Amino acid sequence: MHGIIHAELKKYVETKHSRDAWTAILEQADLEKKTYLATSTYPDEEAVAIVTTASQLTGTPADQILEDFGEFIVPSLMNLYKALVKPEWGTMEMLLSTENTVHRVVRMRNPGAQPPELRFEQTDAKELRFFYNSPRQMSAVAKGIIKGVAKHYGDTVVIRERKNADGSVEMSIKIQ
Repeated sequence: MHGIIHAELKKYVETKHSRDAWTAILEQADLEKKTYLATSTYPDEEAVAIVTTASQLTGTPADQILEDFGEFIVPSLMNLYKALVKPEWGTMEMLLSTENTVHRVVRMRNPGAQPPELRFEQTDAKELRFFYNSPRQMSAVAKGIIKGVAKHYGDTVVIRERKNADGSVEMSIKIQ
């Protein structure tokens, strides 16, 4: 997994809780000697261990943490990839363009990075269908990012989610 996720997880925990909470999570997850750099790649299992431990320590369901984290990282991601975002874009255009702009560049710059493949289809002037399929099964992060992108553009979204037997997720997104 791309190091930006790990670095942002640290920032998320420290912002929502404290530095001590981050240290406690790493210790409990047997990762206390780890330092995460945004420019590196780390095993997926480490991010899973961090979120699982945070869930256990806070009593918050992992999907809730992941969704909140997804929304939390949007300002950092928008800043990091601002050169790829056209000024005239809004929520709809940003979501429709994510795979062909941001994720394409991530794959080119970091050959080891494997962001999930995202597929959005516009179904109406203010509606999208979103298909998420990744072995990581972290669609809650994508859901949070969608909410964060909408917030960035001054919109809100109503999301209906359906998890399929194969682990893929389909979401209906209405932009308001």
